[in-house]
Amino acid sequence: MRGGQSYVSCPPSFSNDGNRLLVGCGTSVAIFSTATALQVSSLEGHTSTVTSVVVVPGSKILNYCWTSSLDGTIRYWDFSLFECIKKIDLNLPIFSMVIPSLLSTPEESSGKKKNVYAYVCMQTENGKDNKPKLCTAQIRKCNLTNYNKLSKVTLKETKRPQRLTISPCGNFLGIKDKRKLHIWKIPKVDSDSAVSKKITLHHTKTFSVLTFHPTERIVAAGDVTGRILIFRGFGAQNFQENGELLNRTSMTGEECKPGVRQNDDAESCSTWHWHSSGVNLLSFSSDGVYLYSGGKEGVLVFWQLDTGKKKFLPRIGSPLRYFIDSPDPSVSSISCADNQIHIFKISSMEIMRSISGIKPPLSSQDICESISSQAAFDCTSGLVAVQTENYGIQFYSLFANRGLYEIQVCERNYQPVDDVTVVVTMVELSVDGSMMGTVEVKLPEEGIGGLICLKLWDLDSDTKRFSMSTLIYEPHRDAHISAIAFHPTRHMAVTSSYGGDFKIWVCREETQQKGQTHQNFSWMCHAVGSYKNKAMRAAAFSADGSVLAVAADTVITLWDPDKNELIAVVGETPSPIGRLIFVGKSENLLSVSHGSTPQLSVWSMSKLAASWSYRLEIEAVSCALDLSYFAVIALLPKSNERMFKGDGIILVFNATDPTPMASWSVTKAKGGSIAFLKGNPSELADEKSSKTLLAYLNGDREYVLFDPYDKEARELNMTMQGDLVGLEDNGQFGYTSIYGELPVFDLKRNKASSVFSGASNRPWETIFNGSSSHMLPPLTKLCSEFLESLLEKKTSIIE
Repeated sequence: MRGGQSYVSCPPSFSNDGNRLLVGCGTSVAIFSTATALQVSSLEGHTSTVTSVVVVPGSKILNYCWTSSLDGTIRYWDFSLFECIKKIDLNLPIFSMVIPSLLSTPEESSGKKKNVYAYVCMQTENGKDNKPKLCTAQIRKCNLTNYNKLSKVTLKETKRPQRLTISPCGNFLGIKDKRKLHIWKIPKVDSDSAVSKKITLHHTKTFSVLTFHPTERIVAAGDVTGRILIFRGFGAQNFQENGELLNRTSMTGEECKPGVRQNDDAESCSTWHWHSSGVNLLSFSSDGVYLYSGGKEGVLVFWQLDTGKKKFLPRIGSPLRYFIDSPDPSVSSISCADNQIHIFKISSMEIMRSISGIKPPLSSQDICESISSQAAFDCTSGLVAVQTENYGIQFYSLFANRGLYEIQVCERNYQPVDDVTVVVTMVELSVDGSMMGTVEVKLPEEGIGGLICLKLWDLDSDTKRFSMSTLIYEPHRDAHISAIAFHPTRHMAVTSSYGGDFKIWVCREETQQKGQTHQNFSWMCHAVGSYKNKAMRAAAFSADGSVLAVAADTVITLWDPDKNELIAVVGETPSPIGRLIFVGKSENLLSVSHGSTPQLSVWSMSKLAASWSYRLEIEAVSCALDLSYFAVIALLPKSNERMFKGDGIILVFNATDPTPMASWSVTKAKGGSIAFLKGNPSELADEKSSKTLLAYLNGDREYVLFDPYDKEARELNMTMQGDLVGLEDNGQFGYTSIYGELPVFDLKRNKASSVFSGASNRPWETIFNGSSSHMLPPLTKLCSEFLESLLEKKTSIIE
């Protein structure tokens, strides 16, 4: 199961009855109900991103559409039956497509059916020597009715792919190319050899978008500075009909064409300016009375075309992308950069409902050093919580592939054009999904100020939504929070900081006496711990919650969370540890180190030593709750990307065996997340036990769900077990990868290296037998017996 694709990669299209909205969604076309904003079906068949969706106009009972894709194909669909009727393969990626003849008024003819032509912006063919040309895109013509090959006529070659814009009447085609607008007049009788007349309009700034008036010769274009140019009477000299000029008076001098540059073919050009940044959206109303514009501000502006007066629909919440009219003139759709499509009622200027895709990654990843790109998963319900640009958290259902709701972490108005001053750096959920912790950072201004806030949230059992229970300012003085971890069974949490301490928090409900009623959940600090003033970079509770592991730079400290006592200190890694996680209910602890010598290590809690390790750059890690399995996303060196067909690899391990059980190569691994989920309850209602699924969320927040133990999933494996050696920085593993080569031992790849060696008598190995994880022996007893076994005993002589 796949999901999380962008809903705003291309403009959507309404069905003829206005009841459905067809949305390009990755390699498919998702069909949504405009009444409920829920997906009802999809069109599957393309193998790459869909770039255009064109519904064939006509009767309300007709349900046909054309689609184009980067896979180089054009498909004709009956979307009422979800059936592909026709496929045309152009063998080159198609960036945009329009079909003018579907919009033009049919003329009376002798009954002979005319061919339907599409105009496509596609990748440029290589030259005769098979070398790529300087221009990467070209605008060509394609006969959709009787396709044999592309027309030899090339309208334009551009250095970058351009989105084609067609006039509502189907008579004109236009593109923006830097500071120029190129406009073609579509021939009335189109053919493979018919040549379209062309004009060019100039500007001093780079154009960003254009649109045509539905009935008059008016084209509006926006630029990157926020200006809107209205060209009236374009093509009056070059687009002639019956040998007469289209304008009433002959205008040849620049003084007779106000605002027109370089004697362009237009009667006049007027400029409007309200937007503070580039204009992304322009569209005329169906009657041509209003012009709609939008940009990064997240405000839809209504311009009255005759007077230039304007009114606004503010606080949409994200930069605007597309405005599409439906057959119902009172309803339209607005596509936004935050992967949402709003169904909009023009008469009342209100958003009726929204189609919510998963929010895109934060654009402010590099602004704050402590920001985490890792998503938080509720493994029992199949939800993922991700940070949003507007200081919130979105809860997204991976099984339903839709956004459920959002909570506002920071109560302030979000303006996309403003500088980033507040960032939600971290979100973490408890194992059962009933508690949540978030961290927000107010960035200092010119090195002065700054504030760190920890917020703890509880899930309301009735509304199934989180509400904030406790707000803590500067929980670790002025130090950034490095990790949040929740106790698996109790209302207890721990936060660690780069400032050298960690704090254990408990819910006040647990501190009250029995029989008392509590009005509000609130959290308080239970204990504070530190180790040699080292930065505390990661924290994790064991499966039963009896042990708390905290990473102090390169070592792991084990604590009793109730007594706040240090139990033991485990090993040392070459680089600081950035992540800790206990592997299910086993005795193993997993650590991930970053830096110049990254490392994935598995530690045995019964031996307090490393079992095995790999020199891998790990992006994310997850463990199965009830099993001894874990999965990691490892980033591949650039030299290995071609061999593995991706920039990352998913590895599934049994904690007791360094040999991977399965592996899959993936793309967009940087910034990705991974989690084990319980199977979809709706699909597993009749089964005795729910299966475990593995969720991979890539850097663009697209995801895939699959059964990692299924035979078909194993067949997706693109790597061999032996290939893992090449992923490491060196060939060492286990003990050697941490402490260096020991010449007296012959370590083998297929065996976990023994951590201890020396005397044959090993009394320390029996110390942990039958003991619970929180009843660890004191270090004095452990070290004395271990060191004594390594010493050579000599008989002392007393004189």
